[in-house]
Amino acid sequence: MATTKISTITADGVDIFYRHAGPSLPTTPTILLLHGFPSSSHMFRNLIPLLAARGYRVIAPDLPGFGFTRVPRERSYTYTFASLATTVEAFVDTLGLQRLAVYIFDYGAPAGLRLALRRPDLVAALVTQNGNAYAEGLGKVFWAPLQRYWASGSTADREALRAALTLPATRAQYVDGHPNPAQLPPEAWTLDQALLDAGSGASGAEAQLDLFYDYRTNVEMYPAFQRYLRESGVPVLAVWGRNDEIFVPAGAEAFARDVPAERLVVRWLDAGHFALETNEEEVAAEMGAFLEAMKVFG
Repeated sequence: MATTKISTITADGVDIFYRHAGPSLPTTPTILLLHGFPSSSHMFRNLIPLLAARGYRVIAPDLPGFGFTRVPRERSYTYTFASLATTVEAFVDTLGLQRLAVYIFDYGAPAGLRLALRRPDLVAALVTQNGNAYAEGLGKVFWAPLQRYWASGSTADREALRAALTLPATRAQYVDGHPNPAQLPPEAWTLDQALLDAGSGASGAEAQLDLFYDYRTNVEMYPAFQRYLRESGVPVLAVWGRNDEIFVPAGAEAFARDVPAERLVVRWLDAGHFALETNEEEVAAEMGAFLEAMKVFG
């Protein structure tokens, strides 16, 4: 099994912590893994060595405001998804990466798709694991309080969302929809919560609430994301936890509207939102088969 290493690199004025494994030759096929809320690259701890064992270079950064990435206070970072995409782009360029398969999950989806819009030459393939680009993919119950905040912009609606930053809410993202929650390792949500509570440099609860509000701009960009999917020719693997209550199965099914069958693969997992906690081997196998079948790296 390949060894996962940790490193930190400064890009866009941010000290970006990342996990990586596999060969680092310029010709090595490379996969960029982008995590979601409220997690970090830790969510990929089981997937990284499985992909590296298949010969891929695998890189998973912690986004600003998450994990062990540090945003210096003097950086005055603006917590928007445009900013996250800018930082990811700077990270990729600092590492000298030129052609990538990009794994997008949750918050990683709008960050990765914004990157793809800016740098279509960079993205060779997309793997979306409950990474949404369609309005019908938004679970109604989960998103209702955020949509109220988007509509009002009020302090009251912002304050109501602080409950989403607590341990019960973090745990729920892991256990809800999972067929056997007893299988799930509690350190996953415990670490997520500890890092949320600790903040990250100049971030903290206010940064998370800012991102909640800014998520509305991702929904506004869905037509642009969909146009990219239609026109870019990028192959897409949608590997989806069918029991996810945050990004529901309709979001995976919708990719067929914009990605023709010859470059789209949809696979269902018996899992909820954080499918990699129990289905990492299945996901790795699907990714390997997809990247080979689509001849993503030649």
